[in-house]
Amino acid sequence: MKINSLAGLKAVKKEIDAQALRAATEAAQRAREAKQLAARHNLFEAAVGKVQRMPQSLLANLRPAPPQPIPKQQLLDDAAALQEAISDEFDVSSLLETDERLSFRRSGVGPDVTQKLRRGKWSIQRQIDLHGMRSDEARETLSAFIRDSHSQGIRCVRVVTGKGLGSPGKAPVLKEKVHRWLVQKAEVVAFVQAQPAHGGAGALVVLLQPVRALL
Repeated sequence: MKINSLAGLKAVKKEIDAQALRAATEAAQRAREAKQLAARHNLFEAAVGKVQRMPQSLLANLRPAPPQPIPKQQLLDDAAALQEAISDEFDVSSLLETDERLSFRRSGVGPDVTQKLRRGKWSIQRQIDLHGMRSDEARETLSAFIRDSHSQGIRCVRVVTGKGLGSPGKAPVLKEKVHRWLVQKAEVVAFVQAQPAHGGAGALVVLLQPVRALL
């Protein structure tokens, strides 16, 4: 800055003095704030004693955990598959063998399979009792039972239906529906009426596919 007169020199000096005053004022303000902060810290320390910050690894995470995703589409697909897999309207009469016990064997399965089932050659590994259930409950329960048993590699199961003595007209309504449902399950190879010791006319012995057969 070029100074051409005494008045200009005085103006410059005045501005320098003003800047110095502002700087001193700001420094004093910062000093007061630091002193106040230190005083508050000392009061806190005097009240609770010495403190030490916890390591980062020991700090609690107080953020709420995100909700688990709901596989909505999978649930819908499973429900649809369950409803479509077995129907009460399916005509099973042409698929049952024409004997007094109305046994069933899938196409391509030899008659020796049902013969062995009748004679108890297959060991019953698991069973379910549908007796007394409502139709919708029995259908869903049976479907889940067959699917779960097959996924675990179980080959032979017993399904108790009851003889229908408590039904109107003493007709084996549930037993007839179970015939329809089992025929529609791809996991089922064959079924026969159980031996008297295993429930007789009130139960079925069911042979399931090996797991690899449906892969």
